[in-house]
Amino acid sequence: MPVNLDEVVAIDVHTHAEISKDGHGSLSPALFGASEKYFKAHGHRQPSIAEMAAYYRERRMAAVVFTVDAEYATGHPRIANEEVAESCAEHGDVLIPFASVDPWKGKAGVAEARRLVGEYGVRGFKFHPSIQGFAPNDPMAYPLYEAIEELEVPALFHTGQTGIGAGVPGGGGIRLKYSNPMLVDDVAVDFPELRIILAHPSFPWQDEALAVATHKPYVHIDLSGWSPKYFPPQLVRYANTLLKDKVLFGSDYPVITPDRWLADFAELEIKPEVRPKILKDNAAKLLGLGKTDQNTA
Repeated sequence: MPVNLDEVVAIDVHTHAEISKDGHGSLSPALFGASEKYFKAHGHRQPSIAEMAAYYRERRMAAVVFTVDAEYATGHPRIANEEVAESCAEHGDVLIPFASVDPWKGKAGVAEARRLVGEYGVRGFKFHPSIQGFAPNDPMAYPLYEAIEELEVPALFHTGQTGIGAGVPGGGGIRLKYSNPMLVDDVAVDFPELRIILAHPSFPWQDEALAVATHKPYVHIDLSGWSPKYFPPQLVRYANTLLKDKVLFGSDYPVITPDRWLADFAELEIKPEVRPKILKDNAAKLLGLGKTDQNTA
């Protein structure tokens, strides 16, 4: 059963499948521990995808779910994209599968991306340049972007600082510079029809993210990873005006819950007519939920 837009009050475009059915984590224990400390989420549960579905169904929300494939840079085996997609399909009324393909995989990654969309119904792709160890504008990744653009699904890029590796010596080998949104501006130029999401308030490059999203028509911003009470004022101002059709609700669940995010968002000075756009309408349009899901029902 596809997502029924009339039945959901919000679409969370940024949630993580942190653990597989057999108990394998998407990242190493050291990197997970650093993230928990950073987000003050010590000992948070790593819910299964079925548990995530129940959680969002109870709240009458839909959620985009993905893992991170960073096998090349970290040596840590990923959670299989096929498992994420199949588990989401079992809960298609509330869960929307994205995949993550390490761009270092070259032609094999391109073939996987095409297969995941064609055979598994994947609706987008997640990149985390700092963890995956690549600059988004590295031509090495361009064949993968080309495939994603042809498949007409979004590419979501982590931007800004990350809690992954924070406080670990050397940051766990994670380089923050790769998550500067200006590097994604090159991608938006070279792939003008590619739908792009800049994930998170992009500290310390918030103004750069706003500039890219304002300048490039298919670049969006999701608001995950931060409590709204900490949003920079310029982000709130642009969300209310120039970017009101391009800003998306995202939590970063499970390290930040939608309950906490929405409670703080309710206190934010967002125009009444803009709130439903951020919470649901912009994501529904970007993901093609109304049109596409009706055709596949």
